[in-house]
Formats: sequence, C-alpha cells, structure tokens
Amino acid sequence: MERYRSDLEGSLRRVYGDQVDAIWPRLEALLKRSFGERPTELRRLDEARLLRPDWLQAPEMIGYVAYTDRFAGTLKGVSEHLSYLEELGIKYLHLMPLLKPRAGENDGGYAVQDYKAVREDLGSMADLRSLAGELRARGISLELDLVINHVAEEHDWAVKAKAGYGNYRDYFLMFPNREQPDLYERTLPEVFPDFAPGNFTWNAAARSWVWTTFNSYQWDLNWANPNIFLEFVDIILHLANQGVEIFRLDAIAFIWKRMWTDSQNQPEVHDLTRALRAAARIVAPAVAFKAEAIVAPGDLIAYLGQRDHHGKVSDMAYHNSLMVQLWSSLASRSTRLFEQALLAFPPKPTNTTWGMYVRCHDDIGWAISDHDAGMAGTVGWGHRAFLSDFYSGAAPGSFARGQVFQANPRTGDRRISGSAASLAGLEAAETGAEVESALRRLRLLHAVTIGYGGVPLLYMGDELALTNDYSYASAPEHALDNRWMHRPQMDWDKAEERRDPQTSAGKMYAALRSLIQARQHLPHLHASIESRVMRSPNEHTLLLRRTHPQGNMLAVYNFTNEFQALPAWVLREVVGAYPRDAISGHEWNLTNEEVALEPYGAYWLIEQAH
Repeated sequence: MERYRSDLEGSLRRVYGDQVDAIWPRLEALLKRSFGERPTELRRLDEARLLRPDWLQAPEMIGYVAYTDRFAGTLKGVSEHLSYLEELGIKYLHLMPLLKPRAGENDGGYAVQDYKAVREDLGSMADLRSLAGELRARGISLELDLVINHVAEEHDWAVKAKAGYGNYRDYFLMFPNREQPDLYERTLPEVFPDFAPGNFTWNAAARSWVWTTFNSYQWDLNWANPNIFLEFVDIILHLANQGVEIFRLDAIAFIWKRMWTDSQNQPEVHDLTRALRAAARIVAPAVAFKAEAIVAPGDLIAYLGQRDHHGKVSDMAYHNSLMVQLWSSLASRSTRLFEQALLAFPPKPTNTTWGMYVRCHDDIGWAISDHDAGMAGTVGWGHRAFLSDFYSGAAPGSFARGQVFQANPRTGDRRISGSAASLAGLEAAETGAEVESALRRLRLLHAVTIGYGGVPLLYMGDELALTNDYSYASAPEHALDNRWMHRPQMDWDKAEERRDPQTSAGKMYAALRSLIQARQHLPHLHASIESRVMRSPNEHTLLLRRTHPQGNMLAVYNFTNEFQALPAWVLREVVGAYPRDAISGHEWNLTNEEVALEPYGAYWLIEQAH
C-alpha cells in the first residue's frame, strides 16, 4: 500500500474527485480481505515476480490462444493436453471467454452473466483453479478475458437495474428518450453495422434506452460510477486468487463516454487502468494486464503508458498494426507501407511488451491510415479495398480464401474472416508447389511475429496450418457470424501428423518449432528492446534492427515468391561481415557485393565477435 497508494488514490481522484473519500474505506477493506484470502503458493509466485519483474518480457515467453471447448472440450480436457503445449514451447496460455455467459447468443462468450462462475459445460471454478495450478507447475501462465466495458443483459446488476432496485440503474447508461442518444450517435461509429446497427437499444422492462455499443444484449457499464471500479477490483482479485495471472482487458478503449467524441481512448480510460493495476499490485503482484485496444497507432501507445502513466497502466498491448501490415505486404508484395506504419510508433515503456500475432479469433480490420498510405505512395481507401478484395478471393491472382465480414456501405469498410492457412493460400493450393508456397508464406509471417520482440501469440491450429471450417454455417448460433470459420475444433488426428515431414501439418509444426527454439536462445529478443525499422533499398524486403549489449540483430524478410537482392553493405553495417543466422545456424559472408534472399525468406542475423 505504501508503494502503490499514490498510483491508486491519485488516479481515482483524477476520475472521481471527492467521491474517493466515500469509497476509500470500502476499497481498503476489499484489498485487505483479498490479500488475506490469497493462497500461499500464489504468494510465493508474487515473490518470484517481484524478484523478476521482466518475466513477461523474456524471450522464452511464447503464447497459445484457444477456446476451451474447441481445444479440448472442458477445463479438465485442457489438463490432458498440457504435454502438447509444453512440446511446442508454450509458456503462456490464453483461454478464450470461459466465464459464465448468457444463454443463447452471447458474442462468443463476451456477454458475461457471472464473473465468478465458469460456463457450465466447461467445468467449475474448482476446475479452473486446478488447471491454473497444473499450468503453474509447468511454468505456464494462465490468461483469461475480462470484459470490462459491458455485461450481459441477464447479469445480476442489469436484472436489478431493470427492476429499479437500489442504485443499480446508475451502473449503466440509461436514457428515458432519444434526445441524448441521438446527440451521442452523431459522433459514434458502429461496431456491428450488419446485425447490431446503432449504439442504443430500447428496453421495455427498464423503460429506457440503454447504451449497447456491441449487441443489444450487452449493456455498457457506467464507469463514471465509482461502484463499478470497486466491483471490478473485487472481480480481478477473486480471479487472481484462483490462479489467473494475466487479464485481457476486453474492449478497454470504450469504457469512458464523452459527448461529441467517438467515446474511445478517453483520458479517464488510462487513469482507471492505472488504478486497477495499482490495486492488483498491492494484493497480487504476480498479475499482469493486457489491453485489448484495437486502435490507431497514435492512440495505442497510451495503453502502455505515456507521460505520468509511463509504464504504469497495462503491461502488454496487442500490436494490431503489425498483424495488419503482415497481410498487407503479403498481398501487395511491397513493404513501403509496413515501414511507414512502424516508423509512426513512438517508443513504448521499457517495462512493457507487445502481444504479436499472425491471426486471432477476430476478423481483420484494415487499420491503415490515409496518412501512412499517402507517405508510402498509395491511397488509403483504395489500398483497403484492394486488401478486402484480395483476401476474400475476389482479386485476380489472389491465393486467399477468406470472406467479407461486416461490410459497411456508408464507409466502404469491409473486414475479413478466415484462418491464417486459408488466407495464405493453403486451402486454394492444387499442386505441391502451391502448397509449399503457402507454407513458406505462413513461416514468413510467424518469423516476423516471433522475431519482433514481445510475446508471440499462436492461435490454436495455426501450428498445424488448419484451414477454414465451413461447418459453422450449420450451427444456428454461429450461422450469421462468419468469424466462426476461423474458430475450428482442434483436429487431434492432424496433430498426430505433426512429426510427419511429408504432411502440411508436419511441415508447419517443424517450421514453428524451429523458430521458437531459435527465439528461446536469443537474449536479443528481450522485449525491453525495441525493433527499429530500417529503410530497405529493396521495396519487397523488410529490415528490422535490434540493438543489444551482446551485439546487434538484424531481421531480414522477403515478402515475395521470387529471389530478392540486397546490397551486402546494408546488412554489414549493422551485423558485421560474418553474422550468424539464428534460425538456420549458418554463418553469412557479407564481404561480397550483394546477397540473395530466398522466396519468402526469413533470417535473424546476429552480430558475432571476431
């Protein structure tokens, strides 16, 4: 408390002012109670994390992301497959939403009815606690989603609000008529224009218009009410005491509303995150936060901390721009926009890390700014349209097999669904050469994320190159949401092929294992160090430099299916004349005039002492 009181109280006073005096005794009692309930083995983990505060930044941190039911049926089923994760080199397991959701349609589990209960078909809170212990014994950290912007309409708070019970109406943003909602709507975007247009829903039982950013059954919380802060401190510490080590703060950008803005990325968001982090540090310093903020690069860095928040908010944030640029460069065969996008990022706090990924459970939105596109010599809206055409398979020469998600005729925005393997051409491949090209594309994309510095997050099945699952259309609860095509059931029969080098699964698995093993022995990939883009003389190649006390590292990537040449001096100036490629183990000779990069080649060149 002595260490973090200023972070906690100061941040709360910036948001709530003098209301803090009224809630402080309740907050302090909640922290003391949660600390008293913390199990001995988790206190030991707290001590270990205090001694090694950079645990989340270490090169051995490799993440795996899966839906519990689709990976192994139940939480107990996950326990039966921990050896599979260990073999792959996983140190961080993110299980997608598993807290009790509303029955029926629930936005993939993001409409939570009870934060202190597990979805019945997956198991119980006791099962979750047991799994967390098994993971911890194997050195694997457990991450869960914490939906903090909204709750299900069936959540106890919403039920009481509809009934007019106590002060629960103040837990939400409710309006008796359309006057204020219409004013807000003038500047609010639509998240799901196809099946959930607008941001407000009339609820007859509550006799009010309710703010519902995502779906009509997901009620946005009123974080201007300090009781909401207290509720979530209680939820976080309860789950932390079950063994959850990392919380993915879902839809965090949306939690503070302000008239005449898009009600995203408001300053209060970061004050509240800092206060939540301080509360967690007081009771459970082993816990880390990951911001699910899919926002513009200029807004994103604030989720890791700027100015007085520097390094004091979330410990990790998704590098969504990196993912978008991977697919953009693969389609365009040019890295000019990639370079420009990375140059636009200010340095992050050295005690934070990025979460990088080739694919995730969600659609791909083409978050490419008109400014970056212009600086790279293209037109923003035109390039975004090209990418949507390419990855939906509509563009001539496209190798991709994806589908358009949430087309917005008003803005022209078209997002894309599809698995990494299908988007990279494996599903469409008809010849052995086409299969090899698709697998080389996937290896390239994973090499960039694994070699960037941060926590690479492998989406379930990508290690086996699983393609689109079209059976989603026959499930009524999923039929209208084509994102389920890239949320397949884990194919354990195909997993048995992972040691067969003649299969696509075996080739993909071997490539990923090679990249992971190379990373785990590279101190250069500690996340406290930034990857810095170097302007490449060849527009088809990407050069990322990392400056480390043990020597420089230069990652070199070819985004085409042809050999590409680079002047040797460009590489030699960074890593010397005889660097070692950490992926292949080969020593390079850069005393020649130029070097040739293989089609979709990926290299991590390490400076050596000679």
